[in-house]
Amino acid sequence: MRMAFIVIGALLVLPACGPPRENRIVIGSKNFTEQLVLGEIIAQQIENKTHLPVERRFYLAGSYICHQAILGGRIDIYPEYTGTALTAILKRQPSSNPGEVYNQVKTEYARRFPLEVGQTFGFNDTFAIEIRGEDARRLGLKTISQAAAYTPQWRAGFGYEFMERPDGYKGLAATYGLRFAEAPRIMDLGLLARALKDKQVDLAAGNTTDGLIAALDLFVLEDDKRYFPPYEAVPVIRQQMLAHHPEVGQVLNELAGKISDDDMRQLNYAVDGQHRDVKDVVRAFLQKKGL
Repeated sequence: MRMAFIVIGALLVLPACGPPRENRIVIGSKNFTEQLVLGEIIAQQIENKTHLPVERRFYLAGSYICHQAILGGRIDIYPEYTGTALTAILKRQPSSNPGEVYNQVKTEYARRFPLEVGQTFGFNDTFAIEIRGEDARRLGLKTISQAAAYTPQWRAGFGYEFMERPDGYKGLAATYGLRFAEAPRIMDLGLLARALKDKQVDLAAGNTTDGLIAALDLFVLEDDKRYFPPYEAVPVIRQQMLAHHPEVGQVLNELAGKISDDDMRQLNYAVDGQHRDVKDVVRAFLQKKGL
């Protein structure tokens, strides 16, 4: 499944993607539900406020594919997370200060790439180290440090990108002294929560805004050593497109601070848990927010 997404993403960023599109805005996203929702929010906001035609190119695998796509001009905007931009793209050391991380990412993206980092949407989707709620209650576990005593008997499941990125598995395991019964299973992000619930794995790295955490009775262990940096969601925007359409930047600024952690969990659950159409979910959300 992961390789299929990578192949599809690679095909979508190849040069033969179509004719010039000066008056068409192309929105990309990564390949999990929250990114689909955020991509759709960006798309509908632009359609509603500017009347520019919008093309959606969602499910472009992970951060690296999206970054290459926007650098190559194949997409104009995609949602990113400040901690991911800092560590995975800029290859900088993590920091626990949200303001410092945002300012460093914004400054470096403008200096090193022809990219503008927009204002934060308002929520922080940091990694969530999850176990089953029944296990947390039975063993009295609240923190990752406490769980480390049990992980030698557990199986872990992680996304491909989490295994590779500098703020991912290797650093987490070193920080907390984690060992597992076998090598971690590498799975598509959309399958991890269900795999944990179905006892295919015993610990997984998800996201704090995952709508299925409560629905599947999962428990998020506290990152008591503050390993993970902040992951505030932001739009990454191609500067050349903004030069032609400054109104796009203006309408995206209207989304700043409008999506809380709880809002994002509810949006994700509406799509993942209730299986509602993402366009309908986003349309109702924007109306509720007066956007």
